[in-house]
Amino acid sequence: MTYIDGFVFPVPTAHKEKLRAYAQKVDVLFKKHGALQVIEAWGEDVPKGKTTDFYRAVNAKADETIMFSWIMWPDKVTREAGNEKVFAEIQEMGEEAMTLPFDGKRMIYGGFNTLIEL
Repeated sequence: MTYIDGFVFPVPTAHKEKLRAYAQKVDVLFKKHGALQVIEAWGEDVPKGKTTDFYRAVNAKADETIMFSWIMWPDKVTREAGNEKVFAEIQEMGEEAMTLPFDGKRMIYGGFNTLIEL
């Protein structure tokens, strides 16, 4: 079964194209180093809940849009090796490549074993 890295984070709505440019530059590295699929999804129909929701989970501001992203790996071993190589390449690219177009401190993320895959 595949292994999934999942991410939810707020992006200033005005930075949509900056986010796209950053992701296009960095996401190719994940594919280069073993990822099967990389998805960056811009929030469109993200309801506000009564108890909790994506906005509260990442402390989103009124001028921010929720991103939901994931990276699919063949397995956790490939993910571990791939992430190490990706982050090494990003460091080699310099300070600009390491500057996120959003507040990374409010990103929630985790690694998940696939339970069902159709």
